Formats: sequence, structure tokens, C-alpha cells
Amino acid sequence: MTGPLEGVKVVELGVWVAGPAAGGILADWGADVIKIEPPTGDPARTFGRMLGLDGKLSPPFEMDNRGKRSVVIDVTTEEGRGTVFELLGGADIFLTNVRPGALRRVGLDFPAVARRNPRLVYGLITGYGETGHDADRAAYDVAAFWARAGLAHLLTRPGDTPPFQRGGMGDHMAGMTLAGAVCAALVARARTGTGQLVSTSLYRQGAYTVSFDLNTFLLAGHTIAIGQRETMGNPCMNNYVAGDGRRFWIVGLQAGRHWPPLCRAVGRPEWLTDPRFATPRSRVAHARDLIAELDEIFATKPLDAWAEVFAAEPELFWAPINSLEDVVADEQFHAAGGIVYVPDETGSEVMMVASPADFHGTPVQMRSTAPRLGEHTEEVLAELGRHARERG
Repeated sequence: MTGPLEGVKVVELGVWVAGPAAGGILADWGADVIKIEPPTGDPARTFGRMLGLDGKLSPPFEMDNRGKRSVVIDVTTEEGRGTVFELLGGADIFLTNVRPGALRRVGLDFPAVARRNPRLVYGLITGYGETGHDADRAAYDVAAFWARAGLAHLLTRPGDTPPFQRGGMGDHMAGMTLAGAVCAALVARARTGTGQLVSTSLYRQGAYTVSFDLNTFLLAGHTIAIGQRETMGNPCMNNYVAGDGRRFWIVGLQAGRHWPPLCRAVGRPEWLTDPRFATPRSRVAHARDLIAELDEIFATKPLDAWAEVFAAEPELFWAPINSLEDVVADEQFHAAGGIVYVPDETGSEVMMVASPADFHGTPVQMRSTAPRLGEHTEEVLAELGRHARERG
């Protein structure tokens, strides 16, 4: 077995990140994913140049496209569309994040595809949904997920400018959502015998990401203020800096459970009865003073020393604020399966980030790095029972 989706056929018409991310997850899980690209290629192949990297290396593209087969098809031509429909005739899943209007223009919208293959699960990622005045509006995740869905605003401290999103955050979350959704649709197809349209949007993904805040507003009309480090009412839910300059986060959501071990760890058991700090309400009232005292205490030792102190308090939850270098050097990151080793063309293995699920009964097996543009066109056409010919 090469994963739980061994034997599942997927055709992907995806560009940039969101659609290919969904296909990349399914490929990791064992599906045979055929990636349709235009003659100029998926524009995400240029990420490497955008990042200032030399040569043809494009790490973001590698992440979302490993294990796939690339075929070059011009879907704007009649011949090209015919080839796509041949591929879809034997497929279980079609994935796309092309705008709905463009899909209708080339005859690859859901109604047109479903008429030919009613068992097909059709997975669609849009920017803003399938209906409404912005249904066909162009969107990257920075727009629909980060800005419009409220994340940027909720992470902006009063008076500051909004923070910038890291690359592909919303796209990868939407890709995970669609990967799970199309698998659920396969389960439904096993029961009903019929495929269906499965969709998500970057906008919906962003709203779900901030649903802690958004649902609080919907049900209570209440907004949750962004935390200010210097005045956090619960000092057990705050970040601090150790004596060596390394930052860490204390994560104690339950005041009664997590406040006593913090007092013990910093050598201040008397705070448990100090009227300024003894109750959650009093800690809120004296938050600035309490945090200032904690800052002074934490500055007396390097983080490694504090880690040993914290380890003696199992009910004190905390984590270092890691850089990328810290994550890669973290033994637990590797123990948790955060890295996979992907075979490349030379027979060597390339270290990459794992997709976020493990299957212990049907373990996945990495097959290959991302394909070259059109690398498998002739192979795939031959599988359709056709001779290699000029690409459509």
C-alpha cells in the first residue's frame, strides 16, 4: 500500500497554491494525481524566481506538487477539452481552483462535467463562493482569507498597521479542507453511486479560522480585544523573554489550574495569597505590575534553564517561540513526523515538510518530487489508448 487513496484517480486543473495544495495532499495520501498545465506551465513554477532563488528551484511549488504527473493540455482548444474529458471519464475526483466563469467558458464547469461522468466528485475552490456579486471575483488568499475575512484586522494592535500574511497560509488551509471534503464525498458515492460538487472558498476558510471571534460576535454581539502583552489580565496566557533574549509563551487558560504552578516555578508561592494577585479579578486589576515582575524574574535565567524549571511543573503549559531554524533543529518536530524524504530524479532524497496527517494502517509513501512541465504527457496519453501526438 502507498497510502489510503491508492487506486483513486484524480485530475487537477489548478494554479498557484490552493488547488494544487489539495491535489498535493491527495497525492501524498496515495492517489494518482494528473496535473493539467497550460503550455506555459502553472505560474507557481516561478515562485523560486520571485523569492530570488537561483536556477529552477521553486520550494513552494515542490511542496504542493510532489508525487503528481504533469500533462500539458491547452484547455482553450476543442482538442484539448476532448483530452480533458477523456481523462475525467476514468477519474474519481476533479480538483480545480480556476474561476467559475472561466470554467464555464471552456466547458469544464460542474454541470457539463457531471453530464459525462455522474460518478465524478468535483472539488472546487473559489475566492468568495459560488453565488453573489463577487462569485467570479479574482482572489489570492491575502485578499479573501487574510484581509476580507477579518484576520488582518483581528491581529492588528490599535494604532499599528496590519501585519503581512505569510505565503500560502489561507491557500493551504483551504487545500486541506477540500482534500477532506472530497474524501467525504467519495464515502457518500460508495453509498449512493453518484458524485457531487464539493466546494470551499478562501473567504469561508478565513471566517472559519476566526470563528472563535466571529461566533462570539454573532451570538453575543461582543468583540474580543487583541491582547496587549504589557496588560494581559491572565499572566498565564502571555509571552515573555528569558535572560538570553529567547522568547516563550506561557499557555495557561484555566486560572485555577495554571496559576499555582506558575507561582511555584518563578519562586513566588506567596503570590497565591497576595491580595493583589490571589484571584483572577485581582490579577486583572494589577496586570501591569504583575507582568513587570514576571519580566524581571524571567530575565534572570536563559530559556534552557527555565525549560528545566518548567519541566518540574506538569500543569504549567508553555512553548518556545521558535524561528524556522529552531523548528528544523527541534527533535520533537522530527519525532512528530514533520518531515518526509522525497525521492528525486537522481535517486537521492529531498527533505520536505509533511502534509498534516498520518495513516497507521495504510502508511503513505513519498513517490517523487514535483514533475517537470509536461513530463508525463505522452505516458498519460498512452494510458488513454492513444498514440503520442502533438499536444492539444
